[in-house]
Amino acid sequence: GRLEAVTQQMGYHPQYLDSFLKTQHYLMHMDGPLPFDCRHYIAIMAAARHQCRYLVNLHVLQFLRAGGDPQWLRGLEFIPPKLRNLNEINKILAHRPWLITKEHIEKLLKISEWSWSLAELVHAVVLLAHCHALASFVFGCGCEQDEGLGGRGSLKPLSLGNQCFCEATAGNSYSQELLRINRKRSLDSCMELDSLRERMQRIHVETEGRDEMRLLQQDREEGERQGAEVGVQGGTEHCSDLSAGLSPLADTDGEVTGATNLACYMQDPDFGYQDFARRDENQTQVFRVQDYSWEDHGFSLVNRLYSDIGHLLDEKFRTVDGLQSSAMAKRQGCEPSVFKRGIWNYIHCMFGIRYDDYDYAEVNQLLERMLKVYIKTVTCYPEKTNSEMFDRFWKQFKHSEKVHVNLLILEARMQAELLYALQAITQYMI
Repeated sequence: GRLEAVTQQMGYHPQYLDSFLKTQHYLMHMDGPLPFDCRHYIAIMAAARHQCRYLVNLHVLQFLRAGGDPQWLRGLEFIPPKLRNLNEINKILAHRPWLITKEHIEKLLKISEWSWSLAELVHAVVLLAHCHALASFVFGCGCEQDEGLGGRGSLKPLSLGNQCFCEATAGNSYSQELLRINRKRSLDSCMELDSLRERMQRIHVETEGRDEMRLLQQDREEGERQGAEVGVQGGTEHCSDLSAGLSPLADTDGEVTGATNLACYMQDPDFGYQDFARRDENQTQVFRVQDYSWEDHGFSLVNRLYSDIGHLLDEKFRTVDGLQSSAMAKRQGCEPSVFKRGIWNYIHCMFGIRYDDYDYAEVNQLLERMLKVYIKTVTCYPEKTNSEMFDRFWKQFKHSEKVHVNLLILEARMQAELLYALQAITQYMI
């Protein structure tokens, strides 16, 4: 239930990893407006938009450990309406954040039995943006690969044998406190695993029994004796479809396996990224940073409604901006700050966010075509990332440099989603 593959990759940049883990821990495990089980379910919904099994499986486990209702894992139809109502802004933020409006915010906050508070909504929005952006990193660094399908060869996350990640990196510059916490979580995870497996198996058996009885009852009501016999034989197969989202389940080797059907966690699966430049001109205006920026507007709003998260996010944005990239920039024939700003502004440009003080002609000069294709794919539809893109682009970069580019994608994308969502919340409040 830990982000082992992700932390291995981020470990190339220990200062950033420390900042990321603090934010992740605060969002998921510290005091906040949302119940712990709901936090993990929101993460499942967010990761499912990009078909990111790695994150879905992680948060399914965490959801159950937090005492979440196993029936929710059957899909959105089985969760409370309040949580299900979050689906629309999850979909929009994941793919076309420029479409979010104050009306979306108002709909969630309006007085009713299932209304959200402002603090709850801000927590949910930060969670959604965090998980969408993390899905990009997961795909971008090859953490999502399924070894059963052959994987991605050289892009496979680092193998550390039988060592846990925190033991293998004990000699690096991570804080001893962070390592102590990670070791404790490893022990806790091992102790919980047996009871968790038993619980999931019991849930699966109970669900199969209920679904089979329901099918038999339907057949009896129809008065079709032959159909009833078929129902008995086919009940298990039909039940497999109904309970496909009810995972992970323990396989024959005792290993925890993951969700088999992510479609149950989302609606309108065909809704995806659409080039901002091709949008309906009457529908959306370009987002100008001088009118609404993270530093001047977003930071103070999010920090006021969800205490301290603004400081953690701001530290993360600043940390990724401060990472050294002299070798990458030298290959492109420019200063490190110029190269990083080109990547950052290109990502924001794809989401309709513009900086008046930037010459966008620089993007084409700094970023070669295959780099731009790679960045756009990982940012906008990470589930389509494939090995050919890596092979054609990554040759001139060290592994740590590949990770650095993916960290820029993660943070630029997250900030873009937050800017649109927080601006809509601000407009609602005004």
